[in-house]
Amino acid sequence: MTRGSDVADLVIVGGGTAGIIAAKTAGGLGARVVLVERDRTGGDCLWTGCVPSKSLIAAAHTAHRMRRAGRFGITPVEPRVDFAAVMAQVRHAIERIEPVDSPASLSGAGARVISGTAVFTGPDEVRVEGRPLRFRHALIATGSTPALPPVPGLTEVDPLTSDSVWDLTRLPARLAVLGGGPVGCELGQAFARLGAEVTIIEAAERLVPREEPRAAIALSATLSADGIRVLTSTTVTKAARQADGTQLELTGGDRTQTIDVDRVLVATRRRPRTDGLGLEQAGVHLDERGHVAVDAKLRTSNHRIYAAGDVTGAPAFTHVAGVHGSMAATNALLAPVRRIDHDKIPWVTFTDPEIAHVGLTEDRARRRHGDAVRVRVLRHENVDRAIVEDDTDGFTHVVLDAKGRVLGATIVAPRAGEMIAELTGLLARGGRLRDLASVIHPYPAWTDGVWNAAVIESSEALRAPVMRRLTGALLRLHRAR
Repeated sequence: MTRGSDVADLVIVGGGTAGIIAAKTAGGLGARVVLVERDRTGGDCLWTGCVPSKSLIAAAHTAHRMRRAGRFGITPVEPRVDFAAVMAQVRHAIERIEPVDSPASLSGAGARVISGTAVFTGPDEVRVEGRPLRFRHALIATGSTPALPPVPGLTEVDPLTSDSVWDLTRLPARLAVLGGGPVGCELGQAFARLGAEVTIIEAAERLVPREEPRAAIALSATLSADGIRVLTSTTVTKAARQADGTQLELTGGDRTQTIDVDRVLVATRRRPRTDGLGLEQAGVHLDERGHVAVDAKLRTSNHRIYAAGDVTGAPAFTHVAGVHGSMAATNALLAPVRRIDHDKIPWVTFTDPEIAHVGLTEDRARRRHGDAVRVRVLRHENVDRAIVEDDTDGFTHVVLDAKGRVLGATIVAPRAGEMIAELTGLLARGGRLRDLASVIHPYPAWTDGVWNAAVIESSEALRAPVMRRLTGALLRLHRAR
């Protein structure tokens, strides 16, 4: 920047999804924007999250379909998995997407990219590798990093995390996954389908504890069918290196047992990247969990500075970070009027079947709205697309208020991530489930799960006593004519 314009309109610290979207948004508005990244742009999503994991899942799904081809009259085969080649394809997927998140792409969008470590030195200044950079507004988008649970001996057994697992070139014969949330279940299922003997260990009573209980039950059944050992209400109390791998001591209820594995993958929790940022000097407060505290407009305690993505403690999803980045940039540069409502953000666990969710679970809805809550459940044994694909174990579960408006939804199905979009739109605009009944849908499609639930809701509304009296009166009027 020239001396006459040495104050940036927006300085962004962190080049992951939130920072990239914020930089492109601010550049599109004509702002003087600087993005500072100490490592490589693209963040967790590109390098260690969404992109590599979904590529690995695609390979695992292909192997699984080969084993199960017999149900369609095709001779099943046991696939020969070249794990090194699988991981090479994972890296190839990253390489194809990387240019979109590159410094060159950001420069083309109007953002200046600086490589280095940023430290706040005051309420309107950062230093990058010792050089001062003043700003009118700033955005903290440093994300989060995997954190190891305090298990004695765990650090000594060289545990894998969602960051380091992509460095593997050989498939572990025996893999223990600590954590039965989305990441643990996705990676655990993928490694099992590629040929590993997998054990998933979850401290809660069920897998994916944030989801509807029936979704967790369905997922547990599928994982068990894949040969995965699922241990819930179980914690790891000790880890010890053995000559041929690692021994884990497990406690569940009154029982203690040990299991021997080759590698341990930790997928339990993440911690925000806030160390060394100088947030105290900037007047930016952290919450009790160490995340940057923000309001609904993503402003920190210093209203010059915003924060977006994982570092705020928001749901750790790429699409959340992207929305945060766009919102924070426009609020900072134009006017702080946009607000985030995390209750209306969908997410998907990309297991097989997928679990997609938006809004309130049934339990949360009943705690918030009481007995007025209704639930509409459609099992996919009644969905023709599920029947022809021999995949009828899923369901569509919609939580409604007294007026039939959508409060939340969960879908378990092979294409649940696509199916949830329609219900997300209804929730966002306060719509009723039965509003979809009059919308023509293509047939046969997985979206029939949502549409059929809406048709049933509409049909039952027409059979209600008040509507029956009204339709009866109209019929008698027509007959009289």
